[in-house]
Amino acid sequence: MQWLDTGWFGMLFVITMVAFILYNIHRAEKRGKDLFIRRIPGLNAIDDAIGRATEMGRPVLMVPGIGDLNAISVQAINIYAHVTKAAAQFGTPIRLCVANAAVYTVAQEVIRDVYQEQGVPEKFDTDSVRFLTDRQFAFAATVSGLIFRERVAAAFFLGEFFAESLIFAESANSIGAIQVAGSTEKSQTPFFIAACDYVLIGDEFYAASAYLTRQPLLVGSLVGQDWCKLLITASISIGFLWLSVDRTRMVNEHRAPLEAASPEVWAALTDDQKGDAESAEGWAKTDKPELIKKSDTFVHRLFNPMYNEKQLIVERQKKPAPAGEGQ
Repeated sequence: MQWLDTGWFGMLFVITMVAFILYNIHRAEKRGKDLFIRRIPGLNAIDDAIGRATEMGRPVLMVPGIGDLNAISVQAINIYAHVTKAAAQFGTPIRLCVANAAVYTVAQEVIRDVYQEQGVPEKFDTDSVRFLTDRQFAFAATVSGLIFRERVAAAFFLGEFFAESLIFAESANSIGAIQVAGSTEKSQTPFFIAACDYVLIGDEFYAASAYLTRQPLLVGSLVGQDWCKLLITASISIGFLWLSVDRTRMVNEHRAPLEAASPEVWAALTDDQKGDAESAEGWAKTDKPELIKKSDTFVHRLFNPMYNEKQLIVERQKKPAPAGEGQ
């Protein structure tokens, strides 16, 4: 009965969000690059940063964080592939420093493929992608030393960063490098904001691949997720208003608590069951109208099951006595 009463709502909500994403992927495949994505200033600054590095004859530094090979690291490498594509066109040297062996292997192959796609495989330097160390502050010290020695003109810090984030940002800031940063760790974002020129905040980090590549699958998924957020926001707003209006109604009957309907069953329940239990059958009437209870409103019952006596009684089979006992 709970499924018939309220269970359909959750399934309908999930199906609607999935339909939003699939529909927008279809729209992106049909319309191509016409599907709108909000401008991200940090990514628009990529060409300016690479152009400055080219004019100054200095390398571009890229650090994908210190995390393992996961979705965050892959996302950062995809962004760095776009950065490398622009750098390869101008012959600008790059330095991609990693702190994980698996990330190093993937990054090296991706950067090599970018140079081959641009038709300049001879410009790929195997030393441009470097595995430094997997120790956090040893990695931070090595990257900082590289920043000061090679006087990088542009620095990109995108990925999973922790306490070393401010060390990177202040080192690059001290030599006047253009910095674009973004981290999935919310605790490190304020440090990047304080010391970097451009910062990807929140979902902008995950939207970066769609913004740069304009692939229909990525763009459609991004727009579909925005539609889902609007649906969730609208549902919360409508539910809040509906519940507020519903609570102002006057009624002369309420659902009778299970304790009044059956004291024997009530005494056998646990404390958690007593806190949630209400009879789905009995109603208690009053002589004069009273405000409706929260538990009697439609919005409350939509997300909270209605128990009856049979649902709350748990029958357990007795364990058979071990052989030899009771004889």
